[in-house]
Amino acid sequence: MTKIKLFFFTLLLVFNFHNVSNSQSVPASFADLAEKLMPSVVNISTTQTVVTRSNPFPNFQFPPGSPFEDMFKEFGTPQERQSSALGSGFIIDEKGLVVTNNHVIQDAEDIIVRVSGNKECKAKVIGSDPLSDIAVLQLETKEKFIPVKFGNSDSARIGDWVIAIGNPFGLGGTVTSGIISARNRSIGLSRYEDYIQTDASINSGNSGGPLFDMNGDVIGINTAILGRSGSIGIGFSIPSNNAKIVIDQLVKFGETKRGWLGVRIQDVTKEIAEVEKLDEPRGALVASVAENSPSDKAGVKAGDIILEFNGEKIVEMKELPMIVAKTEVGKKVKVKIWRNKKEIIKNITLGRLETSEDFKVAEKKAKPKEINIEKLKITVRELTKEDIATRKLPNQTSGLVVTQIANDSPLVKSIEINSIILEAQKKKIRNIIDLNQVLDQVLSSNEKTLLLVILNNQNQRRYIGVKLN
Repeated sequence: MTKIKLFFFTLLLVFNFHNVSNSQSVPASFADLAEKLMPSVVNISTTQTVVTRSNPFPNFQFPPGSPFEDMFKEFGTPQERQSSALGSGFIIDEKGLVVTNNHVIQDAEDIIVRVSGNKECKAKVIGSDPLSDIAVLQLETKEKFIPVKFGNSDSARIGDWVIAIGNPFGLGGTVTSGIISARNRSIGLSRYEDYIQTDASINSGNSGGPLFDMNGDVIGINTAILGRSGSIGIGFSIPSNNAKIVIDQLVKFGETKRGWLGVRIQDVTKEIAEVEKLDEPRGALVASVAENSPSDKAGVKAGDIILEFNGEKIVEMKELPMIVAKTEVGKKVKVKIWRNKKEIIKNITLGRLETSEDFKVAEKKAKPKEINIEKLKITVRELTKEDIATRKLPNQTSGLVVTQIANDSPLVKSIEINSIILEAQKKKIRNIIDLNQVLDQVLSSNEKTLLLVILNNQNQRRYIGVKLN
């Protein structure tokens, strides 16, 4: 009897394992899928002219932004150089509509798109959106193309197989595979974040390329990686369901039209939930309400906790901006609020974010000045308090944030955009002047070898040695 029970128990285990393992079987090969999809994936190269002025008085250095700096620049000789960038994209319409990342084509003067490995077409920007980092291009040709289809990113599960196709390091037509490692990731890159994390190898040049499921449908746009100089198995993609809303608006209007509530929000902590007699920490706490905003007109007050928006429960604060942004401008929605230890309903007619005063003020905020370091062929800016807070660095941290890297830079394979230069030749770098002084010393020496200390995008300290010409 015991043997019979053991037999049936073993049989049950085998049966269950078989069912689990076959929920999405391991592909024997990705070859057929890759062959089908590759004609729809494009390589993108852009060029822009960067103008710099040589210092006619190299022995004199002035703080960035000082009147003396601007005055002496007038005496410098303008120097132009072509800066180029590489990225990926994919075709969504037979007439040649291409989707990519905004940062791939931002400020580009010329955009060249290579299709099916060797056909080159010029492209123009139909619309772009820095907030979501999405852009739509139109190929300037009368040829017909094979478009891809969007899949349902909401149905993609952790552990599902995916493939990425793109142009890493200029090596077009590159296929990598992996799984979905996580969902709903926030990494501090943009206002609206809900990334799919994947371990499919993604590198510089993959930006804007598609992440496919096993049906050959696009479920993500490859946008960011973690790693010092390449993939370490942690890449991030914009979910297709979020991207498609933006893409449709860019195609239709040439711009985005996002819903706007007009509130500043924060997390509901355990302590706040206890004080407010809320059953558990959930929702979004209203820290302030913009004057004459939709929320202000509807009677929303600071201290309110938004529990539901248009029928969708708000579990975490970060969910609310994304849901509001997806909602049609001008739509009247019901918002469930926790106030004075009870639920109330407010009917709010949404405004448009892009025309709101909040947005205009944010757009007008002075961006840190970017300076081209010709000797290294990179562009940098000084580290700000916002950078320190966002990246959770010690308050005393100083350095330069790398914003652009030319393809012919001696550092192109050693660092990545958003790396922070902390030291050069074992000297602390506080500003542009410090770095330029060190570079002058290195170039006047016999060795011409530069030693940098950087923080990569994982906030890991790294030493980098590079030979300068």
